[in-house]
Amino acid sequence: MSYMKTLMAGCTVLALSAGGALAQDTKVIGVSIPAATHGWAGGMNFHAQQTVERLEEVYPGLDFVLATASDPGKQVNDIEDMVATRNIDALVVLPFESDPLTPPVQAVAESGAWVTVVDRGLSVEGIEDLYVAGDNPGFGRVSGEYMVSQMPEGGKIVVLRGIPTTIDNERVAGFEAAIEGSGIEIIDMEHGNWNRDDSFNVMQDFLSKHEQIDAVWASDDDMAVGVLAAIDAAGRDDVDFVLGGAGMKEMIKRVMDGDEMIPADVTYPPSMIATAIELTAVGLTSNAPVSGTFTIGSVLITSENAEQFYYPDSPF
Repeated sequence: MSYMKTLMAGCTVLALSAGGALAQDTKVIGVSIPAATHGWAGGMNFHAQQTVERLEEVYPGLDFVLATASDPGKQVNDIEDMVATRNIDALVVLPFESDPLTPPVQAVAESGAWVTVVDRGLSVEGIEDLYVAGDNPGFGRVSGEYMVSQMPEGGKIVVLRGIPTTIDNERVAGFEAAIEGSGIEIIDMEHGNWNRDDSFNVMQDFLSKHEQIDAVWASDDDMAVGVLAAIDAAGRDDVDFVLGGAGMKEMIKRVMDGDEMIPADVTYPPSMIATAIELTAVGLTSNAPVSGTFTIGSVLITSENAEQFYYPDSPF
């Protein structure tokens, strides 16, 4: 906030306290996120709602519009509606998918509004003012390094990818680089869309096609749930372990309990949406520099440190 705006804000407060008719200039932040279609998204929705409610009390000069979408088309409509009916000053968006959300978010940026992109990057670089995400190349690298440590002689694995997005590409690239030269062979790879049911079907297909699968990189805890269900339904005992990710409390508990099928996990906190909303609010209400990239590192969770990451009261 500029010095002149600070003076103006002070005058407004004085006028209101004196019974004047002046109204405080309220800025509007739109928050557009996917609906709770899986566990991680459920946790993200929880943190978004909690943060919006808290910040509306902290910043009386800010108003928030929170919309959730079950598909890319709905999210595009939500954003266009925020611009048309609320004249938003800033947009915090976690794209349902990268490609279809890039043009509408680019239009918001070109209108002069601040844009914060969370987690799933856009298809065109440089649109956003602030990018908040986990370390997706690091997420893949940490996962791959763990696979190598558990399979010193190499072996055959299958991989379940998430929704087609830039972060999924980054994760897979990081994973493939980490296992290069290790003797670990990816014999199949398909999109499980970060969804339990989709991943159950994908894993069923993998099991029907391959007589021997030594391990699975599910790359997400919701997908790992579907994978485990498919393995159990098929009665297969050749799969030594499944590695998911994101820190779902049920999976962390299994790591804590020494479950051989879930020996580890990799962090990717859904609370990053709270970081994004808060930084955007700071950017609109102060001179604090918040543009650029804010990266949240990925940590390997094992039985030795799992208790530090276990939150039984969390929605995820």
